[in-house]
Amino acid sequence: MPNRVLTMIQLTRLNNQPLVVNSDLIKFVEHAPDTVLTLVTGEKVVVRETSDEVLQKITSFRRSILTGLVGESPLLAAANPPACPAAVPEAGRD
Repeated sequence: MPNRVLTMIQLTRLNNQPLVVNSDLIKFVEHAPDTVLTLVTGEKVVVRETSDEVLQKITSFRRSILTGLVGESPLLAAANPPACPAAVPEAGRD
């Protein structure tokens, strides 16, 4: 299960039990008075974190995914070239 933890966000249920949620399944984050997540399935989950903390975790997770894509995708890497082009070896040069 370690790979799933890396691809999801970890939150805490009201009874202090950890909960790992796929952030792509979160439809709404409500704050009234507890933080309630509504998933795309219609399921509601109440968590200890504030709505701001949940949003911060989602934002950080998605930022880490996009940062990783720049290093792996030739299309994204081409759109964001390195600051020093001389550091990148040219094709056919050995």
